[in-house]
Amino acid sequence: MSDTIFGKIIRREIPAAIVYEDEDVLGFKDIAPQAPVHVLFIPKNEVIPTLDDLQPTQAHLIGKLALAAAAYARQEGFAENGYRIVMNCREDAGQTVFHIHLHLLAGAPLGHFGA
Repeated sequence: MSDTIFGKIIRREIPAAIVYEDEDVLGFKDIAPQAPVHVLFIPKNEVIPTLDDLQPTQAHLIGKLALAAAAYARQEGFAENGYRIVMNCREDAGQTVFHIHLHLLAGAPLGHFGA
């Protein structure tokens, strides 16, 4: 497992507010939330630094992250009102931890990006 902060969270070496876990995915609250609900979903068993490093044989991981986020949104009761999922790739996009992850943002109306 990678020595990023996410690897340490997966190994339970540092605390996190874990809200979702299955065999492949871990979900925990962001420590600097950008919305009332801000949860990060990460793959537990593979470390892929950026979306650009994802190989075709690993594409299923993105689906697992998205399905985990959707399941959490339904479980917590905000799926019907809506939520946003975001993946940042590299520094200019705001990626600060180089272990792919999906942000789930919800709990208030979110601004629009384009049409």
